[in-house]
Amino acid sequence: MDRAQKEKVVGELDQIFASSGVVVVAHYAGITVAQMQDLRAEMRAVGGSVRVAKNKLARIALEGKPAAKMGDLLTGMTVMAYSEDPVAAAKVADAYAKKNDKFVILGGAMGDTILDPAGVKAVASMPSREELIASIVACIGAPASSIAGAIGAPASNIASILSTIEERAAA
Repeated sequence: MDRAQKEKVVGELDQIFASSGVVVVAHYAGITVAQMQDLRAEMRAVGGSVRVAKNKLARIALEGKPAAKMGDLLTGMTVMAYSEDPVAAAKVADAYAKKNDKFVILGGAMGDTILDPAGVKAVASMPSREELIASIVACIGAPASSIAGAIGAPASNIASILSTIEERAAA
């Protein structure tokens, strides 16, 4: 790899570290190409991505960043999983590590917070952005449906009373 290619990789990594909500670092020694493709597909499905890069180039890209201490995790055969959603990459990486013992999570970074493996697991257990939006919408919609039910309740009560009176009069 010549100098221009290295500068290009450092620039790409710099962009990844700047724009990602979370970056998870893991060892992947012993994982087959097919297994790595599965991981990449799972990550793409949630809007994330997987990147294998030379540790030295990744450390150079981390210099001056809030998550610079994450460079300590970059030893051996490492892979970085990242996503804009602060939870998506951690969820996929944690789930993948559970089903493939050769994928070992070392830690990561969420903004300027450095995560250890337990921290990545904690982030993975948080609800995703879509789940949070759904719960907020449900909270907003619940009072509206209660109001609609309360408004409609007297009319349905009157209708059931009239129906009962009608049945008694017919009998």
